[in-house]
Order: sequence, then C-alpha cells, then structure tokens
Amino acid sequence: MKYAYPRSNCPINVALEMIGDAWSLMIIRDIVYFGKRSFNEFLASDEGIARNILADRLTQLQAKGLLTKKSDPQDRRKEVYTLTDDGLELIPILLDMAEWGAKRVPQENLPHSWLQAVREDRNTIIENVQETVRQGGSIFGKPLRNSPAYDIISKKI
Repeated sequence: MKYAYPRSNCPINVALEMIGDAWSLMIIRDIVYFGKRSFNEFLASDEGIARNILADRLTQLQAKGLLTKKSDPQDRRKEVYTLTDDGLELIPILLDMAEWGAKRVPQENLPHSWLQAVREDRNTIIENVQETVRQGGSIFGKPLRNSPAYDIISKKI
C-alpha cells in the first residue's frame, strides 16, 4: 500500500490521515502502554478488533511510516511490530489523550500516580517513555530495568 498525499495541508487533517482511525491509535497505545508487539497480542485487546481490520490497520501504519514489522528474535516464525521514530513522536499525543479521557471514566479505574507524574514532569516522562519503547519496553507492560523510564514508571505506578 502506497501512502497517498493528504487531502489538504491542514496540519490536523495530515495528522488524522497519518493515524487513520481509533483502531490504529489503539494499536499504537498497545505498543506504548502494554508492550504488545504481535498480531495475536493486538487481537487480544479488550476493544475486540476484528482480524481483517487489524491486518488492514497494521499494513496502513507500516505504509505511513509509523510501524515496522520484523521477525521476532526469539521466534523467527512470528512477526513483531515496533514504532518508528515518527511513531514514537505520537507518545505526547497519547499522554494528552489519556489526561483528557481520565476526566471521563470512573476514577477507580485510573493509574492516578502515573497521571500525576506526567502532569508534574511531562517533558522528562515523554523522553523517557520514548526511549523505553525504542528499547522494546512499555509503560505498564514491561518497563526495562536499564531504560530511562524504569525508575519513573516503577515508582509512580
């Protein structure tokens, strides 16, 4: 699939066309927050994405340069997806969306200490999460002990 030029040069339109839709954003969320990497891990998410939609969104995100796909180093029969540098730049948007959405869900379901940490030192959190995800870790799923975000994540959750 070849990425077509945006319909307009409006920055919001370009961003929305790059991301695609809510399913695409949920895939990116699953990588950043929960460390999911494979088709079956994405398929198991609570939102219940259909197999054909998931396959299409993964292909679109690759074509748009937000994801890469490669063989899993532990199991060459399996493929894993990782964020590109452009994909990692979406992390601040995810954090902002989480902050906005947190005001609209039952409070007992929230990681209050994590949200507070983001509010108090947003720029450092963004940089640390980007590096953690770049190294294969995630916010809640599997922070890496040697990653910059490990201390922040493990102490704030």
